[in-house]
Amino acid sequence: MTGRRLLSLLASVTAAAAGASLLTGCGVLPGATGGSREPVTVMTWAPDQTRATNMPGMPAMAQAYARWVNAQGGIDGHELRVLTCNEQNTPAGAAGCARRAVHEGAVAVVGSYSQNGRAFMAPLEAAGIPYIGGYGITEDEFTSPLSYPVNGGVASLVAGHGMQLAESCRKVSLVRPDTLAGDQLTKLLDSGLKRASKRGAVDIPAVEDATEYTAQAARAKERAGSDGGCVAAVLGERTQTFFDSFRRLPGSSGGAQAADDGTDGGSGGEDANGSKGSKAARGVRISSVLGSVGQPLIDRTGGARSPFEGAYVTGWYPEADDKSWAPMRKVIQEQAFADNRVDPTDAGVQTTWIAYTVFRQVVESLHTDKITAARVSDALDRGARVDTGGLTPPLRWMYEDLLGASDFPRIVNRQVTFQIVRKGRLVAQKPGFVDVGATVGAAG
Repeated sequence: MTGRRLLSLLASVTAAAAGASLLTGCGVLPGATGGSREPVTVMTWAPDQTRATNMPGMPAMAQAYARWVNAQGGIDGHELRVLTCNEQNTPAGAAGCARRAVHEGAVAVVGSYSQNGRAFMAPLEAAGIPYIGGYGITEDEFTSPLSYPVNGGVASLVAGHGMQLAESCRKVSLVRPDTLAGDQLTKLLDSGLKRASKRGAVDIPAVEDATEYTAQAARAKERAGSDGGCVAAVLGERTQTFFDSFRRLPGSSGGAQAADDGTDGGSGGEDANGSKGSKAARGVRISSVLGSVGQPLIDRTGGARSPFEGAYVTGWYPEADDKSWAPMRKVIQEQAFADNRVDPTDAGVQTTWIAYTVFRQVVESLHTDKITAARVSDALDRGARVDTGGLTPPLRWMYEDLLGASDFPRIVNRQVTFQIVRKGRLVAQKPGFVDVGATVGAAG
């Protein structure tokens, strides 16, 4: 072998050895996600393309979050792998998603939506997989010891809505699903109304997936009355269908009157017009809760000319334009700009962001090479405290933090916000959060 060939061979061997040291010494090439730590797998599910409520933005937000956090080096060095699943709004679909999460080694189900709590919680409980930050639509999310809710669920919204309407409505009609879950809504709304010594709402059950609600709309309007009456509808995605039927009734203007004088509305007993008491009533007002009515629906139905202009809405979180949402909006801008499923004003997207905030802080608190479902749930049970940047109160799931209401023992966030649709935007009716813990407890 010539001297030149020997030098060339030595250079090749040296370069190969240097490359190998980069791989074995650090566990990953410089700039790649994570270190020597194992990837961590989670699942997010929601219904999509069904006849009832759909939440495609939740899995899409989860995927955007994973792209963002992995671009930052992962969660404490762990690559985040997000599985998504369409639970199809059926018990079989929900159970199938849960079994897939078990089979593929998910350490948590994060930020998901399903009305089929019994179907999905049983497989998760059997495998010891925590359910973090579900949408809050089922009883099981507030009873299972492996569920860690980030909001007070529909229970807190409806109980709080009763408190909100009690300030301005003489009579209230409630249109709600004719289901077992729907049966609870009247009791919750009445609990809020009665805290202000108001009579209970007129209960009007309706088929959840109907294509029109003329009969229910007519009855709701008649029973609410025109002198300061309110019609509340909590029908999920079918709420728009109900109010389409409502605004077509003879003599109906299609919505509440909006405040036009810049007043706060509701604060100190004012109504949506900024006027005091029932003397300011101008026909029947409409109302709902976040998830049944939200900014995307208002935008789709005309913005400031929407039939929801002036409507009262109870939410879990600050209004969509609040500065606390800036980090989420930045991630969406960077990672999901062209994905129209990810709307930062959507309650499902917002809940998913908060749920992944919880999961990230828990994993970072463990600071270990291997993340398991048991370690995640143990950290939560032992008092891991999560700061959501003002989107919720600080969250913790120890025994002393639980509400303990008989039907909703796992609630730890008992705060809601009172909002109103003004000039096509959901804005705060009164600043800050309202504690509804006692109201939910009285209903349970």
